[in-house]
Amino acid sequence: MDRARILIAMDRAEQRDSLKLLLARGSYQVVGEAGDGPQVLRQARSLSPDLVLAEVDLPGMNGFELCRVLNQDKRIPVLLVSQQAFLFSQPEERVKYYPICYATKPLSEYNLFPAIESLFNCHRHIQSLEAEIGNLQEKIETRKLVERAKGLLMEQLGVPEAEAYRRMQKQSMDKCLSMRKVAEAIILAYDLNKWSP
Repeated sequence: MDRARILIAMDRAEQRDSLKLLLARGSYQVVGEAGDGPQVLRQARSLSPDLVLAEVDLPGMNGFELCRVLNQDKRIPVLLVSQQAFLFSQPEERVKYYPICYATKPLSEYNLFPAIESLFNCHRHIQSLEAEIGNLQEKIETRKLVERAKGLLMEQLGVPEAEAYRRMQKQSMDKCLSMRKVAEAIILAYDLNKWSP
């Protein structure tokens, strides 16, 4: 991975400065810094960092609310910094803020860098699963359209299922179109004929 681009969200300027020095030792790139929740959101939207590193008790918006908004908005992972480890009362509470990770103060390369890398790994895994789900949904939708179009051809032309499918495949190859496009065209033609006087 290229140098990770991090947005720092800490209340006090001296904390942000020491954190920037620490992150530089880990070859992370600080692309912005903010002192309160609304400022973090504005910068996250304009800078699109790879990660937001934020205090739990951020003025204007706590870290958990920030996680929720960024997850809905830009899908940016958030690493929360806290004085002490925090526990979620219910497992589903953690899912609301996923992907989330935390590090406890005082921050050092021994607790911060592994937390950052762990969060990046988790985020990459989630992105890959979401892409896989998207592909599967696309395949299911295509299959439904192909089945519907095949049924229409069988009904309209009085041909068996194998022949209807073979005709669709031939159109797909002859016209250099995907089976989905061919199915959509058949369904559209049927719908147009159905409504014509």
